[in-house]
Amino acid sequence: METIHPREIELGLARTGAVGERMGLAHLPFPIVTVAGTNGKGSTVALLEHCLHAAGYRVGAYTSPHLLAYNERVRLTTEPVGDAALCEAFEAVEQARGATSLSYFEFGTLAALELLRRARVDIAILEVGLGGRLDAVNLWDADIAMISAIGIDHTDWLGDTRESIGREKAGIFRAGRPAICSDPNPPDSIAAAAARVGAQLLLVHRDFDFAANDQGWNWRSRAQQRAGLPYPAMRGTYQLYNASGVLMALELLAARFPVTQTQVRAGLLGASLPGRFQTLPGRPLRVLDVAHNPQAAQALAATLRDQPVSGKTIVVVGMLKDKPIVDVMRAMAVVVDRWHVASLGGARGATAEQLSAAMAEAGIRAPITLHADVSAAYAAACREARTDDRVVAFGSFHTVGAILRAQMDSA
Repeated sequence: METIHPREIELGLARTGAVGERMGLAHLPFPIVTVAGTNGKGSTVALLEHCLHAAGYRVGAYTSPHLLAYNERVRLTTEPVGDAALCEAFEAVEQARGATSLSYFEFGTLAALELLRRARVDIAILEVGLGGRLDAVNLWDADIAMISAIGIDHTDWLGDTRESIGREKAGIFRAGRPAICSDPNPPDSIAAAAARVGAQLLLVHRDFDFAANDQGWNWRSRAQQRAGLPYPAMRGTYQLYNASGVLMALELLAARFPVTQTQVRAGLLGASLPGRFQTLPGRPLRVLDVAHNPQAAQALAATLRDQPVSGKTIVVVGMLKDKPIVDVMRAMAVVVDRWHVASLGGARGATAEQLSAAMAEAGIRAPITLHADVSAAYAAACREARTDDRVVAFGSFHTVGAILRAQMDSA
């Protein structure tokens, strides 16, 4: 898959569409919810997936990237698909593509939809890989389009402003169909895109809203209210925006897929994703988060501030060099007492020296130690940490994946 196409990323629908047509995937027998956004896409998918699963529906989900195993990208009834089924779907794509060159993501997307079709799912939830308009997932019309938080990321492909990025993500909207946006401050391009195609735009704080209290939170739309909801198992106040958009989607799906209050509660409490403010057992407290752009780093820093520890916050960071490293480091610096900076391998990985230079540009003055890789940085941070300290690792799926892999190997 990684060697078929000359470019790792090449946006466009023509190649995927041609092969999908040959596979008989052009028209699918189940409704589709498509989720785009800079941050919160994976959480939105998981929350909707678990609420529908709790109600007894056969739900399929496609997400990216993965942390440990490719199987994580395709879930059936909330569980990753098995190796045999995945290989059969890969073979089906390989047979159908002929001389057509497919990127890694395009190949995987076709395999995922083949798996969901074979599994006869009741409903599919598809996460956009990059952008929206030209992403392979956008080959299939969304019955409901969802956009989570919009920030600055992937600027080489999507543009360097929230307006241009929002315009690309709104490419998943369809005429006459609902488009839910849970970003509290969406760029104007979202509403403009909805008006242009004739989508039914539903905005948080306008068409649906929520209010939090010490006991839980309440949600309302123009037609419905849900009170006494538990906070999602995935931590962070921003998860209420994701969950609020999910409840709007459930209202729209209710005629075909009714979900009770009890089932909503089960879904909110059952949905979890590794690497989203994931806390590892034991002491010192260890938190893993895949935050890799300024908006996600700000959210992570806010959550850390809301949950202070009596000791120090010691941070492990590894990032890709095509990310806005200076802005990410600046966002996190307000909560960090000590840094352990790691090089990431691969063509896109930033070296510890490059990260250190970016941190100097960001004006960071806390002590910094450089390491050859994530494992060495994480081990040093854990050795240094006292019982009342916390270790926070962030910056990339590769960073969190390396730590989780090491945890599994040592278990």
